[in-house]
Amino acid sequence: MSTRQQTPARERLSLRQRIAGIVGQGYAAMVIVILYVLLASFWLISNPFSTIAYLVFLSSLLVIYYFPIATWAKVALGLLVLGVVMPYVGTLNQGFLDVVTQAAIFVALALGLNVVVGFAGLLDLGYVAFFAIGAYLWAIFSTPQAANIIPSLAQSFPLAGGWFFVFLILGVIAAAIFGVLLGLPVLRLRGDYLAIVTLGFGEVIRLLANNLNRPINITGGAQGITNIGQPPLFFAPVLDTLNINTSAGATYRMYFYVMALLIVLITIMVARRLNDSRVGRAWTAIREDETAAIAMGVPLVRMKLLAFAAGATFAGAMGVLYAAKLRFISPPTFDVVQSISILAMVILGGMGSIPGAVLGAALITLLNLRILPDFANQLVIWRRAGLPIPEGFDPVQYQRLFFGLVLIFMTIFRPEGLLPERRRRAELHDDEEQGSDEGLVQDDQNLVHPDVGLKS
Repeated sequence: MSTRQQTPARERLSLRQRIAGIVGQGYAAMVIVILYVLLASFWLISNPFSTIAYLVFLSSLLVIYYFPIATWAKVALGLLVLGVVMPYVGTLNQGFLDVVTQAAIFVALALGLNVVVGFAGLLDLGYVAFFAIGAYLWAIFSTPQAANIIPSLAQSFPLAGGWFFVFLILGVIAAAIFGVLLGLPVLRLRGDYLAIVTLGFGEVIRLLANNLNRPINITGGAQGITNIGQPPLFFAPVLDTLNINTSAGATYRMYFYVMALLIVLITIMVARRLNDSRVGRAWTAIREDETAAIAMGVPLVRMKLLAFAAGATFAGAMGVLYAAKLRFISPPTFDVVQSISILAMVILGGMGSIPGAVLGAALITLLNLRILPDFANQLVIWRRAGLPIPEGFDPVQYQRLFFGLVLIFMTIFRPEGLLPERRRRAELHDDEEQGSDEGLVQDDQNLVHPDVGLKS
């Protein structure tokens, strides 16, 4: 037997394991992480309008996640970054705070879609419809639009801001109901056919929002709904007591930032519990082999409906928050491009991976809102300085091209994603190693030289 056949496949280590092997797991790793967080925070506080300092500061969250330090230290440093430094920087540059809030919204959406696509293996191209359902639910009832639906209660609308928290729960329930309604007709569909039906569902919701302005004006039509209600500032007396004088706009920015992070935290906890439960194992069985799952007694209908409903709930809650934050929504906000963008976030981070969905959503949001616009501004500066840059070249207009290139490169070079699920990474790399070993065995059996194809 050939010595090459006896040689075991090279062990593949994750990035976290490699880092642990270099810096160890003791005080060295802790010191490195603390120094990085402090230096990145100081740099951003000193330069609150520097995009590079901002990106380095946000990368400290990746450092906290990757380095082998105690869980309590990760939590404490995460609270320092997101709970202390970021809010303070937000008082100096509100734009950076808005980007993090927007990233948190898309993180929750990516986590919800990850339940459907990553956990259960059901390709959903109409996921943004559930986001629209939550947004329009609060937008209609927090404005006079609801009086057109229920004229007998016209004096009760718009609802007071305190109803916002009730509608967070109602948004979850409404999105779950529509998730089940979507799941019922597609139970027997797989792959491309499932994608086409879910794509049609997303477009139906968008077109309904665009056309339900006659004969009764429910959604405002193509003009959308404006002056959407916001939750009350119940902590305003505390700010007055502490003699903290800020504008209502700045206070609401901080308010929505905190609420978005809380919803993301709850979403992560729920997603982890679902993935580690019997329901999560049933979803994994359906994703890997639906026929085998049925043979093993997995209740296919119930598990698929539960996947659609569970994934939709996160989008419904964030839709309510999104409408209250912007105070304006319209049908183009919920087009198919948004669904594809959220799917790109899941694929970029790694399907089935909770940290991957968080990272993918954060990266694409930063690319859209900070990196590409700032790069476009820098190109203008270079053009004025005399560099030969075409006048009409604007990177912001090519963001969909960048999405496509990212997906192509990820499919070719890292199909498991940036932060893949452990099982998926093992499956892909085991297949590669098995194929490599089979090639060696075949070569030894046939005694064929790989270059000339002649028997020795």
